[in-house]
Order: sequence, then structure tokens, then C-alpha cells
Amino acid sequence: MTAARTSTPADRPQLGLRERKKIKTRMAIRTATYALIQEQGYDATTIEQIADRAEVSPSTVFRYFPTKEDIVLTDEYDTMMEEELRLRPADEPWLESLRYVLKKAIGLERAEEPETTRLRAHLMVQVPAVRSRMIESMSVTGRLLRGVIAERTGRDADELEVRVYAMCLIGGLSEISLYWAENDYQEDLADLVDRAVDVFEHGLPPKSS
Repeated sequence: MTAARTSTPADRPQLGLRERKKIKTRMAIRTATYALIQEQGYDATTIEQIADRAEVSPSTVFRYFPTKEDIVLTDEYDTMMEEELRLRPADEPWLESLRYVLKKAIGLERAEEPETTRLRAHLMVQVPAVRSRMIESMSVTGRLLRGVIAERTGRDADELEVRVYAMCLIGGLSEISLYWAENDYQEDLADLVDRAVDVFEHGLPPKSS
């Protein structure tokens, strides 16, 4: 096990002007995309329309997001989760760290972008291209998670066991969003995270009759 990091969010270096501008541009493109999708649907929304609404060029959109599906799926929370996981105490059980960070990310996203969170989940279910791209992008998130798992367990990030474990987690977490949307957002997203992490922790016993 590695030693716990002692830095806090207040200790971290502030983003430079260039990085803040990049984040602002990404957010403008995403905001424009979601607004257009709500107005006219996913298929009718074009990159040219997104660029015009975000007041950037189409080439700028493609520089930040290779595909329209990436605009829908990409957010700022993957790197935040990676960082927060590394800040958890080294002796904290891994799944408790995961549970804490996931619920924190959901809380932030729900507070800042509640309608966007629902729309993204809806598109994952309803648009085959988005769902297909989601599966492709899982490997990127998996690589981030593998690095954290390796640090916490003393294993190599490229070990088969670490790769399998990371992708099981990512696949399971993706199913949370799909299940939530398929069931009309009836259940609390944080409660679904608890249920999913419980499965990782305890397995899947037969349902009692």
C-alpha cells in the first residue's frame, strides 16, 4: 500500500489562464450541444449548429471533441474522481473510497447540472451511437482507474487482474446510469451507487424467496 497523500484541494496549484479558457470553451460547447438537443433532438443537431451556438468554429469543436457523441459523454468529473481517490486515506478500504468519491461526484454534478445529468443518461439509452461510444470510452476511464488501483494495492497497472477489476467497476458504474434512465429516474442516483458498490463488495447472493 502506498502512503496517503497529505495535500488538500486548497494546497493544489490554481489553474493557469490558458487551462481556464480551455475549460470554459469545453463547457460552452457542451452547453450549446445540450440546448440544441433539447430543442430539436440528437440526430438533427449538427456540429456546425453547435459551433454557431457556442460562438466557436467547427474546427474548434473537433479539437476538443472528436465526435458529437464525445460532447455528450465527456465531463470534468473523471479527472476529479481520479484525484479525489488518490487523496483518500491509504488504509481506507478501497470500496469505501470508491463509494465516497462516486457519491461526491454525483452530488456535484446533480447540484450543477441536474437536467444535463438526466439528458445524458437518456441519450445513453435511446441513441445507439452514444451508447456505442460510451463503451469505447470506458477504456479511457478504465486506464485512469487502473493507475489508482495499482497504487492502492501495490500491483502493476498493466496486470491482468488489475485490468479486469477496473473494467468490471467501470462497466458496473455505467449500468447505473442506464438503469436510472430506463426506470424514469425514479430512484435516487446516490442510492443506486450504494447498491452497485454493495454488489462489488459482497457479490450477488441468491434472492431470498
